[in-house]
Amino acid sequence: MGLWRSLSLSLFIGLLLTDIVHGEEEIPTDESEVEEESDVIALTDESFDSFVADKDTVLLEFYAPWCGHCKQFAPEYEKIAKTLKDNDPQIPVVKIDATVASKVAEKYDISGYPTIKILKKGQPVDYDGPRTEKAIVEKVTEISHPDWTLPPEATLVLTGENFDEVVNNADIILVEFYAPWCGHCKKLAPEYEKAAQELSMRTPPIPLAKVDATTEAELATRYEVTGYPTLKIFRKGKAFDYNGPREKYGIIDYMTEQAGPPSKQIQTVKQVQEHLKDGDDVVVLGIFNEDQKIEFGIYQDSANALREDFKLYHTFNTDIANFLKASAGQIVVMHPDRFQSKYEPKMHSLKIKDTTTAENIKDHIRKHGLPLVGHRTHANEAKRYTKRPLFVVYYTVDFSFDHRTATQYWRKKVLDVAKDFPEYTFAIANEEDYVSELKDLGLSDSGEEVNVAILDTNGKKYARDPDEFDSDSLREFVMAFKKGKLTPVLKSQPIPKNNKGPVKIVVGKTFDEIVMDAKSDVLIEFYAPWCGHCKALEPVFNDLGKKYRSVQNIVIAKMDATANDLPNDKYKVEGFPTIYFAPKNSKHNPIKFQSGSRDLEGLSTFIEEHASKSKSKEEL
Repeated sequence: MGLWRSLSLSLFIGLLLTDIVHGEEEIPTDESEVEEESDVIALTDESFDSFVADKDTVLLEFYAPWCGHCKQFAPEYEKIAKTLKDNDPQIPVVKIDATVASKVAEKYDISGYPTIKILKKGQPVDYDGPRTEKAIVEKVTEISHPDWTLPPEATLVLTGENFDEVVNNADIILVEFYAPWCGHCKKLAPEYEKAAQELSMRTPPIPLAKVDATTEAELATRYEVTGYPTLKIFRKGKAFDYNGPREKYGIIDYMTEQAGPPSKQIQTVKQVQEHLKDGDDVVVLGIFNEDQKIEFGIYQDSANALREDFKLYHTFNTDIANFLKASAGQIVVMHPDRFQSKYEPKMHSLKIKDTTTAENIKDHIRKHGLPLVGHRTHANEAKRYTKRPLFVVYYTVDFSFDHRTATQYWRKKVLDVAKDFPEYTFAIANEEDYVSELKDLGLSDSGEEVNVAILDTNGKKYARDPDEFDSDSLREFVMAFKKGKLTPVLKSQPIPKNNKGPVKIVVGKTFDEIVMDAKSDVLIEFYAPWCGHCKALEPVFNDLGKKYRSVQNIVIAKMDATANDLPNDKYKVEGFPTIYFAPKNSKHNPIKFQSGSRDLEGLSTFIEEHASKSKSKEEL
């Protein structure tokens, strides 16, 4: 028996050693898959879930290797890690390279660096306080307490049963219509909730609410919700579009301003004179007497709809009415003295009648909101100068006392032409404010005192050949445009000499040739060279290009949207990366990639879902 036991034991040890040599028994543990640097644990897509699964509290930092703020924060984060490692119980401090761990970054909707979150029993808690050891350790310690729970949600949940009651009784409320699967909605959710928490503590509070538009289809239809998220402001049940920011502080500031009165009261003639003498924007004034409550209410409704684009005023002072030679119940639109001319009336008035609606008032204000030739600036271009075609005359625009005469000298030459073309919008602009625009137009080195350009529909631009400027030459330029005799200016990188890679490089000059080619379906990524998300997507996009390289009539392409103009306004780029699918049978109706994973599988699914019906698709 003893000999048999010895042989059996020897055989067992021999087999065990053999297995270890061949690596069959050495199964790596979760802890062996993570790296630790200065007490900070580095996790990846593969190691993240298993590491955090059994942890009560974990501090997370999502970073990008190239991010300057992340590099500055790194020493402080190591101090935090050392402090929390000595905590009882120990609290893990983790960092995740979001440019590599794309699945984890997408799961937590990471869009900026560094982003700090605290996991409590698997639930993420956003941290947006000071990035100091003291502040972060205090917050993490607070959350790690056994009795700590997530605070109740401040955002109201509305359904078909309670919607009308809530919005009809609210002086003001912001409502988000969302879809649970929508990526943009998920990104907005934490910012929206943080804004809701802060605005709920105001006096009086400003409530924020949300509606799941996929389950409340009747509400979504009633308010014409066609995309997600859609945000609307309600005032006593009346809906107004929300056009403000979509992050915490922007929402707070915007809604705080929206909660105030839509028009400001003017009480003296002197105030009106000051607006006309020194102002640089249109003056909209409603004139009423104390008995015109209905008329004043209609004006307030229109003012609420226009408050983002115009500064509106009202008065009950008869002296002001007499000064303006107006009567109670009139809406007057006036431009400051600097923009008045002999070709246009000094005041545009609208009398409120029994049949007048808020929409009539809004149309009147919008129609006369611009002078014949106004001053386009970076501050007003998004509100005043969006209509196209827009004729812009660039020179040294300065309305200060010493330079006013020269500024008006050139402006009067523009007025002489603008009066004859009411179908177009004309403006002057300070050339120093629009250096990059002039460069894109090829006019930055013209050497001329005055330059002219046309910003047309579909993003097209035209530049007047550098030459001496006067009313006659401007008129010739306008007529040439009207007759379709001008060639647009297109900002473009050089056409690549070799473009045979798996991902086609598109530049401004080849956009129509490649993207708008009616023979091919095209998936195009618009990127920025400095964009971290774009850099992370690059290897995925290369793999995608290789996958579809041999598939007939499907093209994978990319374009640097910072260095090239987009000749087609249907392809709007408001962030990076932006991805569109351009079907070969519907090039002017591209499909934007908005949901799904930006990995090989997710993008492939998107292509196959929208690819034109053909034999090549069936072969995928």
